[in-house]
Amino acid sequence: MEALGVFGTTLGCSACFVVCGLVFAAHRLGLIYQLFHKVETQSPRHGGESVAEVLRAHGVKFIFTLVGGHISPILVACEKVGIRVVDTRHEATTVFAADAVARLSGTVGIAVVTAGPGLTNTVTAVKNAQMAESPLLLMGGAAATLLQGRGALQDIDQMSLFKPLCKFCASIRTIREIVPTVRKALAIAQSGTPGPVFIEFPIDTLYPYHLVSRELGVKSTPKGLMGKIVSWYLTNHMKNLFAGAWETRDVSPLPVDIPYATDDQVQRCIEMVSRAKKPVILLGSQATLPPTPVDDLRKALEDLGIPCFLGGMSRGLLGKNSPIHIRQNRRDALKEADLVLLAGTVCDFRLSYGRVLNRRSKIIAVNRDKTQLLKNSDMFWKPTLAIQGDTGSFLVQLSKGLKGHRCPDEWPQTLKAGDVTKETANRAKADEKTDRHLNPLKVLHCVDELMAEDSFIVADGGDFVGSAAYIMRPRGPLRWLDPGAFGTLGVGGGFALGAKLCRPDSEVWIVYGDGSLGYSVAEFDTFTRHKTPVIALVGNDACWSQISRDQVPILGSNVACGLAFTDYHIVTDGYGGKGYLIGREDEDRLSDIIRQAQKETREGKATLLNVLIGKSNFREGSISV
Repeated sequence: MEALGVFGTTLGCSACFVVCGLVFAAHRLGLIYQLFHKVETQSPRHGGESVAEVLRAHGVKFIFTLVGGHISPILVACEKVGIRVVDTRHEATTVFAADAVARLSGTVGIAVVTAGPGLTNTVTAVKNAQMAESPLLLMGGAAATLLQGRGALQDIDQMSLFKPLCKFCASIRTIREIVPTVRKALAIAQSGTPGPVFIEFPIDTLYPYHLVSRELGVKSTPKGLMGKIVSWYLTNHMKNLFAGAWETRDVSPLPVDIPYATDDQVQRCIEMVSRAKKPVILLGSQATLPPTPVDDLRKALEDLGIPCFLGGMSRGLLGKNSPIHIRQNRRDALKEADLVLLAGTVCDFRLSYGRVLNRRSKIIAVNRDKTQLLKNSDMFWKPTLAIQGDTGSFLVQLSKGLKGHRCPDEWPQTLKAGDVTKETANRAKADEKTDRHLNPLKVLHCVDELMAEDSFIVADGGDFVGSAAYIMRPRGPLRWLDPGAFGTLGVGGGFALGAKLCRPDSEVWIVYGDGSLGYSVAEFDTFTRHKTPVIALVGNDACWSQISRDQVPILGSNVACGLAFTDYHIVTDGYGGKGYLIGREDEDRLSDIIRQAQKETREGKATLLNVLIGKSNFREGSISV
């Protein structure tokens, strides 16, 4: 009897396992779901419509794309619901443009590209967005769910490519997953430390039932047991793919999770700042992130009266000529400061990994990302107080807590006097004659003086752009765009496109080196087709000068650094824009030519100033903090 009991128990366990296995298999095959949710085989709807519904509910105004058959349903559906579809000439540009929209609008930028090479072409731009902490959603096509890994056209393991670059990656397996997955991705992109997210859409999740059935369904009456099994599997796969596809679902935005400084942390900072005699604030791009309006942040800084060094997207935050905005001699100021507030600024190569900080200074570091917050603190610096939280809201709270207290005036006045001395010396260099062509510093000063007050500046280059970072002054908050910590060349076309779409009435300038121009000059076709007139200023010295100036003296060769004085202005004309060639013989007419280019742009034509420049003795530094 005891043996029978053991046998019965064993048999019962085995049956339980079998039942559990069958239930699990039924779940994986979608059989249980299909019992309660119907398949509308006659419906003309497609998955692209679900994507468009979510994007519209989230306030998306633009999507950027380079068209491909895998993604056509998304593009068509977005157009139908009033989302502007902007097609570019390279997939990287779609991501750069989405990046710019994210920075300027405070929402998520959207890029949609086709499978395989369409997606691989975006990798550098996605990595740049990750390092610049820009919230964007990249949507990519993919081979049909049943054909992945079987040699279908443009079928590669796309998820492995993007998992190291994105905060969230998902591959849609059924149409009913589209709405919740897109909502989740958009929330994650904006939460915590913002960044890119990626969703892969197999082609059979985007097209209507009758088309997918025609391509993937059973073509003839099956023969034999195996044929019938395959036929059943394909039929069930189709049903599961479309089961419950068009049921009503919530498309509204999910809550965004943002870390904030605690009241105790803010109070400790209030006490430290109130005792400081020579405080300094270093602001990075993170300070401009939502939810704090940039105008509120600007007022908070002005009320504090603490000297500020601005980097990345925070350039221009204090306007053109603020008494607390210090542009020069940062290293000297940091040596003398008794308190340094790193507001979204990271101790990486831009701050010599923290070595420029005075060890006797009290250091307050604020950053949403814990890794960035403490970067290199194990070697070259130690924070007195490290706060993992939102920078903008922290500074507003700090200002309110210090109401009535201001930094002693003599400290910012001393630093500002150093600014004036340095900039006067730099201005004198602009009046020097170069061996040939125009002095690049003079060109930049001239553009800065003539630039409209509502202008945006996009920085894309090395040597010439490094000079521009010291000379050109953004007129207001969120009016300077550079790649950020990754130092990517090629952002110009995409950033300018995104900026012009967000601010169509503003003047948008791209400051190019002649090397970096090569990456996105074809986007002048995009500017023309989509009526987004921008102005490009190209410092053409026929050289990768930032590399050459070290390579030649150290290694004795200019190999691979030389370019040509190419007729970029003619290329612009060919793409439907207006190009100008400016050489030394045009020096006296420089202002007039710039004004003419501005006029052409106001009248709707993208323009390019191909300025032949010589070598100046101005040594540039990093352009991003």
